[in-house]
Amino acid sequence: MNPKVDFYFTKAKKRQEELKKLRVIALDCELTEELKWGAPCYTFQKRNIILIHTFHEYCAILFFKGALLNDTAGILIQQTKNTQAGRQIRFTTILEIVEMETILKAYIHEAIEVEKSGLKVKLKTTSEFTIPEEFLTKLDTIPALKTAFDALTPGRQRAYILYFSAPKQSKTRQSRIEKHTQRILDGKGLDDQ
Repeated sequence: MNPKVDFYFTKAKKRQEELKKLRVIALDCELTEELKWGAPCYTFQKRNIILIHTFHEYCAILFFKGALLNDTAGILIQQTKNTQAGRQIRFTTILEIVEMETILKAYIHEAIEVEKSGLKVKLKTTSEFTIPEEFLTKLDTIPALKTAFDALTPGRQRAYILYFSAPKQSKTRQSRIEKHTQRILDGKGLDDQ
């Protein structure tokens, strides 16, 4: 147990018992406990394997390369349609965790083997994401915007495409595009300062 991580388990207002059980399971699998992104992260030879985190309705184990696991028990959840590699297993009670302990350990050991083998999740390229019509029109109308957008890193491009695509209404998509046009022209990503 890493003392730097202890606070995460003691500060939790809900699901303390569940979080502590997940911690024991992760450590039983001989993973190294670290604090990353403000949450307990478990690594094998400095490579991220799982993360334990809590939400309002549940706590979860996130497998960083969960998309590569054989989900024989059918318990892995893709958090959003845009999540490419990670998969979660969610829990609302300690009993669920206790009943699944053997399966959880098997999944963790499989995740370690995936990491040892060097397998990588084939991520979609930026060009594989659908760019909303409203943004395509804007790029055609303002050549400098297209040049600036093309100059952004692929990750920044994807962030904008996903952000602009999310709303159901065209009006909202257009509003987002208008609001961020200058940021793109300035070479900034969606979350850059």
